[in-house]
Order: sequence, then structure tokens, then C-alpha cells
Amino acid sequence: MKKLLLFLLISSTMFAQIERIEPPFWYTGMHNPEVQIMFYGKNIAQYQVSVSHSIAITNVKRTENPNYLFVTINTKNVPATNCVFSFQSKNKTVFTQKYSLKQRRENSAERKSFDSSDMMYLIMPDRFSNGNPENDSDTLTTEKYNRELPEGRHGGDIQGIINHLDYIKELGATTLWITPLCEDNEAVYSYHTYAQTDVYKIDPRYGTNEDYARLAIEMHKKNLKLVMDYVTNHWGLQHWMMKDLPTQDWIHQFDNFTQTNHRRTVIHDTNASKIDTQICMDGWFASSMPDLNQANPLVLNYLTQNAIWWIESANLDGFRVDTYNYADPTAIAKWTKSITDEYPHFNIVGEISMRDQAQLSYWQKNSPIGKIQNFNSHLPSVMDFILSDALLTIFNEDGNWESGMAKVYNNFANDFLFPNINNLLIFAENHDTHRINHVYNNDIDKYKMTMSLLATVRGIPQLYYGSEIGMAGNKDVGGDAAIRQDFPGGWEGDDNNAFTKEGRTEMQNQYFDFTSKLFNWRKTKDVIHFGKMTHYIPEDNTYVYFRYNAAASVMVLLNNTSETKTLKTNRFAENIGNFKTGKDVITDKIIDVTNEIIMGPKSVLILELK
Repeated sequence: MKKLLLFLLISSTMFAQIERIEPPFWYTGMHNPEVQIMFYGKNIAQYQVSVSHSIAITNVKRTENPNYLFVTINTKNVPATNCVFSFQSKNKTVFTQKYSLKQRRENSAERKSFDSSDMMYLIMPDRFSNGNPENDSDTLTTEKYNRELPEGRHGGDIQGIINHLDYIKELGATTLWITPLCEDNEAVYSYHTYAQTDVYKIDPRYGTNEDYARLAIEMHKKNLKLVMDYVTNHWGLQHWMMKDLPTQDWIHQFDNFTQTNHRRTVIHDTNASKIDTQICMDGWFASSMPDLNQANPLVLNYLTQNAIWWIESANLDGFRVDTYNYADPTAIAKWTKSITDEYPHFNIVGEISMRDQAQLSYWQKNSPIGKIQNFNSHLPSVMDFILSDALLTIFNEDGNWESGMAKVYNNFANDFLFPNINNLLIFAENHDTHRINHVYNNDIDKYKMTMSLLATVRGIPQLYYGSEIGMAGNKDVGGDAAIRQDFPGGWEGDDNNAFTKEGRTEMQNQYFDFTSKLFNWRKTKDVIHFGKMTHYIPEDNTYVYFRYNAAASVMVLLNNTSETKTLKTNRFAENIGNFKTGKDVITDKIIDVTNEIIMGPKSVLILELK
């Protein structure tokens, strides 16, 4: 009996040695055959380590914290297997740990990502649809369900998204960008999930890792692509690692709390001071978001492997990277290149909220602006915040040299600065900006002009959930919660179910029908996806441009005035050429383009020239 008790005691001690293993498993056949496995447990660094199956250990890294052990193995030519790590002391094995090396999906490295043939639909999962009320609260997370609180947890989840994939497809979207789904265990305001506390685990109030993988499966059945919102700059203050850091410089620390100054211009500013540069990159984004030190090789490798692990395990189609240029520039460029080396066709769009085309271009892969300073971010795509700013104002403006339609004309006049104009994410709004239907007072004509422009210019259009049914909300009064309201019909008992034609109001159907017709038309139009553009200087707040290739030509006309306008078409002869008519893609009407085109006030025409 004493021997049995002793055995149980020893076994219990053995199993308690390792509290976490990250990545929890890995894959064979990777472009980079090495993986650095982090073992975490009380005083685990005291042990020597070996691994079975003749797998080579190429490095063992110990830090000042004895509770961490970083073990790098080389998986080259190693088949999928369950190997065993042995932890020894004084030449005796104290305990062992199984570790799985899994088989990658066939052609995983060649996966196709999103591009300018796609339309991206942005969802905040907590506010979209509650598909599983049983996970509204969880015993392991602090903040509980409270739909009555505007900034509380409202219960939207992965199952809710799965339930409405047909709606998303009917809308004309081809790609989903979902704001972060990993665990955010902050006590309050955790619904946005940007203060993540476990980056290997889906927040249980959204579902499980298996649910996330199932979402990708269901989306791929419908030819939809899944984009993960990845955060490289910061974690949440309640992240499990914050209680026991692997190294003191795992995060940036100051004597007193120091917030970033948000002046990202310091990165390329040759006149910037060192202190301003340090505070920009090392300062915390918020008091609840510790700033990660990507310049620490252990941190950088951890983030790289975590990103690749999610691509493989969830079968992802792309990343949107939050606060991309708040991170160390050299390190984040290495992170990006490591991922695109592993997946050559994988698209990554970075949140680069610069309001100057040269500064925005600096951050796109192979930028001629970045080259001036011998910098290459390796980032395939950036977000066009300059166009977004314009779209949030222009349809309320009388046109002059700088306002109204001149703003978008001037924006496109700077396209020469970008190495790949087709790979810009273009949008009118997102989860951080004002709602377009608020700034335009739910004027559907202004909404139509906004969407038509997004659907027909260069780049990848992104639509924010709910705009397609007229959702608004005043951010100046209600804060972020006002622009992140629950989608009507996503909760059992909602009076209004905007997911169905029958459930939508007449106004909601007007918005939805226009949006659906527009973006479903766009799906098959190579001339829009990759065609060239010629635009004409705005006159009297009207703007005309053409998208064309060898096979087709599309003419887009916007009348941003409150008067009927007659546009003489001889001015556009170089693009109209021998075309005689144009088919309105929304109404299917045939319009003569040989002499003049009459447009009503605040209107848009998208004409396929014939």
C-alpha cells in the first residue's frame, strides 16, 4: 500500500511538471523544419531534455525565469508521429511528455488567399449572432453575459456566424474578416477581444478551437474565405504569461505607465528624436494591453509560430494584422516574411492608419518609398485609410478644388506611389470609425454612391456588418458601442430579423437589395478586379472614371450635387471610343453614351459599355 501511495505521489509530481506546452502540437513537412517548443512548469529549466524517434534537438534555451524551457527540434524528413520528450536530472528520467507532429493538409503551402477579386465582410462576432446561448458565460472567464450593457458581452459566437453563412454569400461577400476570437479574459470591455489572454485558445464564449476549424470547413464548402484578425503588437494584461514572464524584456516596461504617442511617422522620419521613437513603438496601446517586444527573438519566434499554427490548424485563408506599424519595424517585417515564405500566396493586410500616400506606401511590400531607407516590410497589403476618410465626408460636401469628389480624385492621383494598387484594402468604415449611415443620415442615395465607388475602383472592398441594412449609430454620443450594435435577428426573440427578406423592413430591403446586386455583379468582373483605370478631373462635383482591359470597359459616373446634371460624353471620347451604349448594372437599363448622359441629383451610374 505504501508503495502504491508513493507511486501515485511521484506520478502526480511528474504530471504537474508541465503546465503548458506551446505550440501544443506541430506539423511535419514545413518549409522551415525547425519548431521551438515552449515548456512551462515549476523549475522546469533544471532538467536536461531529449526526444525520441531520432529527432534532432538543435537548441535548448533557458532564461532568467526557471519556469520556462525553450526546446528547438528539427523535423526535416520526420514523418507524422507522436514523439516523446524526456526530462532528466542526474542522468535519470524524472518525467516524459508526448508531443504530436501532425501531417499537413495536401498542398497546404500553396493555399490561395484573398485578392482584389474578393469582397471582404467585417464582423464583430459578439455583436453578430448568438448561435449557442449555452456558451454566453463561462466559469473560466471573468466577464459574464449582459446584453443590457452596451459595452458588455452580448453572446454572439462562432455558431451564430455559421448559421448565417448563406446570408453573407447572398450579400455578395466572398471573404470574412472576423475581429479576434482568441480568449480575452479582461474583467470588463472584453467583447472586442483585442486584449487577448491566451493566443492558442478560442474564447469559450465564442466556442472552441474545433468550432473555429468547423467554421472554416463550412465556409470553404460555400467558396468563402476566412481571414483571422491577428494582433502582433500587444496582449491583454490578464494574459497568463503576464503573471510569470519568461524574460523581463518579453514586454516593454517603464518606471511609470507609458502609452504610445501614436506618432508612427517617427519610424521613417529622419528628424525624429530617440525618445519619441521609443515611446511610439514601445509605449503600451492602452493600460490593459502590454506592449510585446518583438525585437526579443523568443517573442518574435513565439508570434511567428503561433500565426503559422493557426493557419494550419484552422485552415485559414489570410490575416488582417491589427496595429501593424506599432511593432518594431525590423522584427515585424521578419514575422511577415516568415509567414509568406511558408505560404507564398498567403495575403496579409496590415492596419497602417497613415493619412499620407507616401507614408502608407512605405509599408507595402517592395515599396519604392521604403526602398529609400532600405526597408521592406514584406507586407502584401495595407488598408487605404485615406480613401476611407474621404468616403466618410465627400457626399456631404459641395465640390471645389479640394473637397467633394476632388478628394477621391486626388487620392487616386497618388496611386503611382504603391507597388501593388490592386492589393489595397479599401473601405468606407470599420469597427473603429464612424458609421457611414450615421454621417449620411441614412440617405440611401449617398450610401449607393459610397458602395458603388468601393465596388468599382482598384483594391479589395471591405463592408462593415450591418451597413447593408442601414445600421447607423453615433460614435460621438455612444462611443464604440454605438457603432458595434447587435445585428437585428441574431438573437432569439429579436423583433426584427434582418437576415431574411421577409424579416427585413422595407428600408432594410432597399439597402440590402442594392448591396447584393452590386457586389454579386462584381464577383465575376475581371475588368474591375484587375483592370486599368482612367479618371477625369471632377467638374462641378461630378466625377467620371473608367475601368477597362482588352475585353471589357466599365464607365462609372457620380453626380454629387443636389441638381440634375447633363454630362456631355465627347469629353470622355478616349475611353468611350466606338461604344454606343452602356448597360446599367443595377437597373439593367440601356443608356445611350454617344452624346450626353443625364443624371439625377446624388446619383451614380455603373455602365458596362457595349
